[in-house]
Amino acid sequence: MYKIVHIKKFIVKGLVSLLLILVCSAVFSQQDSIKLVKYTSGFRFKDGLYLSHSQLLNNNPIPVKYIISKYNKSDFDFFNKLLNEEKVVYFDQFGIKKEIEVKNLWGFCRRGSIYVNWGDDFNRIPVVGSICHFIASITVYEDRYYNPSYGYSSYSMPSTTTRTEIYQFVMDFESGKVIEYSVDNILILLMSDQVLYDEFNALSKKKQNQMKFLYLRKFNEKHPLYIPIE
Repeated sequence: MYKIVHIKKFIVKGLVSLLLILVCSAVFSQQDSIKLVKYTSGFRFKDGLYLSHSQLLNNNPIPVKYIISKYNKSDFDFFNKLLNEEKVVYFDQFGIKKEIEVKNLWGFCRRGSIYVNWGDDFNRIPVVGSICHFIASITVYEDRYYNPSYGYSSYSMPSTTTRTEIYQFVMDFESGKVIEYSVDNILILLMSDQVLYDEFNALSKKKQNQMKFLYLRKFNEKHPLYIPIE
């Protein structure tokens, strides 16, 4: 009886070990099929929807073929029409039908170009690198006070007015963090490269403002992106 139990335990251990080997082999096979390529201006990201920043990092959006839509997917303005709706419906990697509100999308990729959901619209990121740069329209809200006798003043009834302004932003590709394109923020992003940081920090404020885009480029050249492809 002892021998039978011992043999059964041995068989179970053997099966567990075999299962672990098969799982590890599958994981490593999958990793081997994914290659990293250096990003260049000619690189085209995969088209589709980004539900989150991690999908951009992995170059793995929801493919266009998985999106459920009444619009022609081959039209150039397909994404414009799609994102004018309140929600987007799609199939996930398991074939399960899901939906997400457009306002909660991270962004999308069209014809290899990245668009980020920021401000009041989806904005194309023309400068892609470890530090990205883009322009966005932002709605600014102001409280004003109107008095029929004296016009607008601080002693009148409140009235909210809005205006649209154009701002420049930079994005840390690795974290997805977006911040305003300013000298102080460029200094923060350059901190991971002591040489470039010291060079830029030694410039006068006027020169820093004039050359901040140049140092953004320098940083991207020294610290290139590597994008996964299958």
